[in-house]
Amino acid sequence: MSQSNVTVTRRDTVLEVTLDRPKANAIDMATSQELGEIFTNFRDDPELRVAIITGAGEKFFCPGWDLKAAADGEAADADYGKGGFGGLQELRGLNKPVIAAVNGICCGGGLELAISADIILAADHATFALPEIRSGTVADAATIKLPKRIPYHIAMELLYTGRWFDAEEGHRWGLINRILPAAELLQAARTLADELAAGPPLVFAAIKEIAREAENMKFQDVMSRVTGSQFETVEKLYRSDDQKEGARAFAEKRDPVWKGR
Repeated sequence: MSQSNVTVTRRDTVLEVTLDRPKANAIDMATSQELGEIFTNFRDDPELRVAIITGAGEKFFCPGWDLKAAADGEAADADYGKGGFGGLQELRGLNKPVIAAVNGICCGGGLELAISADIILAADHATFALPEIRSGTVADAATIKLPKRIPYHIAMELLYTGRWFDAEEGHRWGLINRILPAAELLQAARTLADELAAGPPLVFAAIKEIAREAENMKFQDVMSRVTGSQFETVEKLYRSDDQKEGARAFAEKRDPVWKGR
C-alpha cells in the first residue's frame, strides 16, 4: 500500500517501510506521525513478525528533521506522533525485530531512526553524521543511545563535532552489522528478515524486552526480574505452546514449528 510520504509493503510476515519523500526523505511532523501509525500497527499485528526500514532511491536514507519545515515554523518539539520522531525511538512495547537498511546519506534524526532498529545493514556508499550542533539543536535521542552502542569517547566526538563518517568506520565501532554493495542491500535485508520471521517470535520478544530494560539496571536486578516472572514477555513465553514445541522438536530431532502462542 502507498501513502503520501511512506511506502509500506507487506510480504507474508515481514513489513517493509520505505521513506519516500523527495528530494531527501527528510521527516516533517506529518511524516513522523505517519511512521508512528505504521510502526504501532506493526507492533500490534500478531501476524507481522519483522520490519525493515529503508529509504527510496540510492542517495538518501534519511537526513532527519526537515529543516525547511522548521524554517517555515515547525517547532523542534512539535507533536511527532506515536513513538516520537520517526515512529520508533519512543514506541513502547515494540518487542519485534526491526532491521534498518541504510541505502545512502543517514544523518541527524535519520541516524537516530537507524539506531532505534535492532540490526543495521548499510550500503557501501552510505555516510553518517550527527550535525545538529551546526544548526543549534541537540541530537537528543543519539546523545542518550549512541554512548551505549559504541565506545563513549567516539560517540562524544561524533556528537561534539558533527563530523561525517563512512560505513567502514561505523562497522569498525560496532554501529553497523554488515556493509553490502548497494545493489545487494535490500535483498540482504529481506533474507535476514525472512530468517528472523521463521524464528520463535515469543523468544525474540523476550530478548528485546530484557535487553531494553537491562540498559539501565544492574545485572542481578534484571536476573531477579526474569526469574521472578516480572517480564510480561518472559512469562508469556514460559507458559506458551511454543516453549513446549521447542522442547518436543529438540527431543524428536526435527525443526520446530513456531506459532507465536
